[in-house]
Amino acid sequence: MLRSGVDILEINRLVSMKRDHPEIYQRFICRVFTENEIKEARDRISYFAGRFAAKEAASKALHCGIGILGWHSIEILSGEQGEPILHFNGKAALLVEHDQISEWSVSISHTDTLAIAFVMML
Repeated sequence: MLRSGVDILEINRLVSMKRDHPEIYQRFICRVFTENEIKEARDRISYFAGRFAAKEAASKALHCGIGILGWHSIEILSGEQGEPILHFNGKAALLVEHDQISEWSVSISHTDTLAIAFVMML
């Protein structure tokens, strides 16, 4: 069965949070992103916005909310060509195995103001 999920985020939400509430922003980053994602981001807000949208899109494709899975159970890192690669850990990995999902793909794009991600699973 083919599954899909999409999510879009206004990048300015993260920009405003970082500017107006830096301590809340830092807690948000640590809660949502893995150490590897944080290291790879090099503090680029557009990176975080795209990966946030991708995690939401992946949870939609898995037919559950991110609250059930936990933010760190979905990780998006860059491949050799800079392409986003979706990794599942913990509860998300168990769900992928249970639902017999054998293939997946993620695409992330952004402008100055918006980040969007689309996830397909088979």
